[in-house]
Amino acid sequence: MAKAKTRKHSPVFYLFLFPAVFALTLVIIIPFILGVYYSFTDWNAVSGTQVNWVGLQNYTAVFNDVTFLHSFIVTSVFAVINMIVINLVSFGLAMIVTNKLKFTNIYRAGFFLPHLIGGIILGYIWQFIFNNAIPAFGNTIGFSWLAQNPFLAERNLAILAIVIVSTWQFAGYIMMIYVAAIQGVPASLLEAAEIDGATYLQRVRHVLLPLIAPAFTISTFLTLLNSFRIFDVNLALTAGGPAGMFMGRALNTTEFLALNIYNTAFAFRELAQGQAQAVIFFITITTIALIQVYFNKRKEITM
Repeated sequence: MAKAKTRKHSPVFYLFLFPAVFALTLVIIIPFILGVYYSFTDWNAVSGTQVNWVGLQNYTAVFNDVTFLHSFIVTSVFAVINMIVINLVSFGLAMIVTNKLKFTNIYRAGFFLPHLIGGIILGYIWQFIFNNAIPAFGNTIGFSWLAQNPFLAERNLAILAIVIVSTWQFAGYIMMIYVAAIQGVPASLLEAAEIDGATYLQRVRHVLLPLIAPAFTISTFLTLLNSFRIFDVNLALTAGGPAGMFMGRALNTTEFLALNIYNTAFAFRELAQGQAQAVIFFITITTIALIQVYFNKRKEITM
């Protein structure tokens, strides 16, 4: 049996590849390796200070840190809720803009536009809405609950507020993935199902959804990853507040993992412990993302 010939690339191929590989190595790979190394030391980022190896001391401190445990739980709950809400809203918007409506392209651009706004700016805009616009609207219509502005002052409502802002920002982007998938479904299949007497919901459930299952895999992966990594909106909208109690300790009730790592490293100057938290954060996100993709891929096969 003849061996398959291996394709040889010219030096020009590697010349064009070099800038991307160099940038990836310099910006991602080397900092990641250094971060893992520093997580096992007492590094404090002060020039000229000796860095000592402390082993698993930073990781022990992380697992004994109540604030990190609370941030992990709150972030996990938020990520699941946010992923579900964004995908439901995005799929609904995609179904709207793929119908034969006037000004469809304008609707698509309008839904996508919030994704272009930076998270910090977006957080401050919605902070004004929650703190000023909604209470003023509540006073106007005589709805005292809205007028009292509970959104950013109570933990559960503050998390809901972050979900609303995150959905408003990210739904238009995910919508475009669903739009591309829906437009790739042959119209003849849907027409055949309609001729056979299938209702609209039956056509969506039994024809459309199985054919766009890969889009759900991609979209849930992106939204889950983005939900765990959320930082800018969390910082600008609530800054981790309001305060509350967890396991007998006062802490910020909406301080998600990324913000908790940032505060540990730069607010409390525990840089090595912050690196250990970042490593745990990376392993957690990678594991959850791989599990999610695995089960979604299996579901694609069964559908």
